[in-house]
Amino acid sequence: MNFHEANTLTARLELMGKLAEQFRERASETEEGGFPFDNIEALRRSGYTSLTLPRQYGGSELTLYELVRMQEKLAQGDGSTSLSIGWHMGIIKNLHEKQPWKEGVFNKVCREVQNGALLNSAASEAQTGSPTRGGKPQTSARKKGDTWIINGRKIFTTMSPVLDYFIVSASIEGKDEVGNFLIHRTNPGVSIEETWDSVAMRGTGSHDLILEQVVVNEEDYVETIIPGKKGASGWLLHIPACYLGIAGAAQNYAIQFAKEYSPNSIQGTISEIPAVRQKIGEMELELMKSRHFLYSVAKQWDAFDEEERAQMGAELGAVKMAVTNSAIKVVDLAMRVVGARSLSEKNPLQRYYRDVRAGLHNPPMDDITIEILAKKVIGLK
Repeated sequence: MNFHEANTLTARLELMGKLAEQFRERASETEEGGFPFDNIEALRRSGYTSLTLPRQYGGSELTLYELVRMQEKLAQGDGSTSLSIGWHMGIIKNLHEKQPWKEGVFNKVCREVQNGALLNSAASEAQTGSPTRGGKPQTSARKKGDTWIINGRKIFTTMSPVLDYFIVSASIEGKDEVGNFLIHRTNPGVSIEETWDSVAMRGTGSHDLILEQVVVNEEDYVETIIPGKKGASGWLLHIPACYLGIAGAAQNYAIQFAKEYSPNSIQGTISEIPAVRQKIGEMELELMKSRHFLYSVAKQWDAFDEEERAQMGAELGAVKMAVTNSAIKVVDLAMRVVGARSLSEKNPLQRYYRDVRAGLHNPPMDDITIEILAKKVIGLK
């Protein structure tokens, strides 16, 4: 059975759970900075990577609530795989919802995604920091006849080893504009420099994208953008969903450990010690709060029209901030239950510990979220 044959969320979660278990068993393979090629290929073969496509292209037009549930389940197996594929899934969903591209270009991409193509944005640069803070890219686009010449370097290009398309932000020469350009990896001048050395999310393959005199057609200038002003984007909830899944995996490991570990200084297992149960209960409370917050806002997005969704920026940011910080707390509690063994290289908790920290640096950042919330309640724009 693949995801398109599974017609209910329950069936799809069951199928994702089976894949996640396979991914968990080989998650240690990415510890040295490897890329989970087998995981991405399994998701592609299963039909998962095309689920957010419009129905006319074989997709299921997955709702945001369904997407975050699936991404959470996937992250319980491997966080790097979940975060990586989440960008592709979310971008396709966002393009379908907001329709910022010309129909012909979007249709072409949809047909290729239906056949297994993958895409992600390439917006971050070393000189500008996070694109959510409004920095203007140093990557440039120069018009030449009916083509564009693109030059620059992008960092944090997640899933770069397998991407077919990059959505590249570039400053337009001679104008005070920034545009998004759709660039295929086979274009001459496109290359990947393997720079990703992060201790967190090591398997995302977030290397540098190098663009040297890359020529693209006029139609590949897909969108004019305002840096830092993308509006409310529900699809970005795939980020907290990923970290929630990692936290859930940490809780599961800690509980299993507590039920099995029986030092000779006590009768029974450590699960019967009140201090251990206190930590397990605290983990469950954090996860319960996070799931209710994430799921309810996702369902709200699904139920709202375009005008109502545009007002949800503060809530979406609050979800990301609350869930990510709770995930960090849950992993910390799990490690306290397991003790010093949690720091062993062979123990998955040390990987969960490193991976959830990465959430603090995914958009939106905590300080931006707090500022937005403050302005909202004060009544400022």
